[in-house]
Amino acid sequence: MKKGSEGKKKFRIRWRLWLGIAVAGAIAVPSALGARSAWRFVLSDPQFTLSRDRTGALAIQGLQYTSRAKVQRIFATDFGRSVFALPLEERRRRLLGIDWVEDASVSRVWPDRLAVRIRERRPVAFVLLRSGWLLIDSQGILLDPPAHAQFTFPVLSGVGEDESEAQRREGVRTMLQVEEELGEQARNLSEVNVSDASNIRIVAQVENRTLEFILGDSGFGRRYQNFLSHYAEIKRRSPEVKTFDLRLEDRITAKE
Repeated sequence: MKKGSEGKKKFRIRWRLWLGIAVAGAIAVPSALGARSAWRFVLSDPQFTLSRDRTGALAIQGLQYTSRAKVQRIFATDFGRSVFALPLEERRRRLLGIDWVEDASVSRVWPDRLAVRIRERRPVAFVLLRSGWLLIDSQGILLDPPAHAQFTFPVLSGVGEDESEAQRREGVRTMLQVEEELGEQARNLSEVNVSDASNIRIVAQVENRTLEFILGDSGFGRRYQNFLSHYAEIKRRSPEVKTFDLRLEDRITAKE
C-alpha cells in the first residue's frame, strides 16, 4: 500500500512537470515569433530610417577642435538604413580612433535619429617633431593643431613620435609635476626639457630675460624659488649669463 502511494505521488509530480514544460513552450513559441516579427518591422519600416533629409538626424555634440567631417564620415554609409541596424559599439570604436576624441557615445533616439556625444582630449603642451609642431595631451597622445585655434602652452622637449604613448605620457607627467611645483611661476615657463629624466631643464622668463635652468630630478619648485630669491644679486654679478645650475642645495652655479 505504501509503495503504491509513492508511485502515484511520483506520477503526479511528473505529470505536473511535463504540463509546466508544455505550457512554457506554448507561451515561448508565440513570444519568439512575435519578437522576430517586431525586429523585422523596426529594420524595414521607413519610419526608423536614418535620413539625410531629416533635420538633426545625426546630432553631434561636444565638438570644439575635432573635425566634424571626420565624425560624419564614420556614419556616411548608415544613411538610408534603419537606426536599429547600426552597430553602435563599432561606430564608437571608430570614433575613438580620431586623434582629438578621448571618449564617445552613440545612442539611438526614437524613432529615426542618432545622438553622438564627444569628449575631447585636452592638450597641455606643444611638441616639435620631424613632422612639425603638434600638441600633446596628458596621456601622451599627439594631436594635430586645429586651424585658427590659439594656445599658450609651453614647449615639451625630449619626447619623440617614435616613442610609445607610455613613454611620452611619462614625459608629460614630469612636465606637469614641474608646473605644479612652480605654482604661479609656471606661467613664465616657455619650455620643459625631459630628455634626461634625472636632469630636468626648463626655460623661463625672469624679468623679461629668457633663462635656462638645470633642476635635476626633484625639488623643482624649491630650487627655482631659491634662485628668484637671490636673483637681484645674481643679476648684478652675472648680467650676461643665461644658464644656471640649481641642482646643488647650497649654491647656484652660473654656466658661462
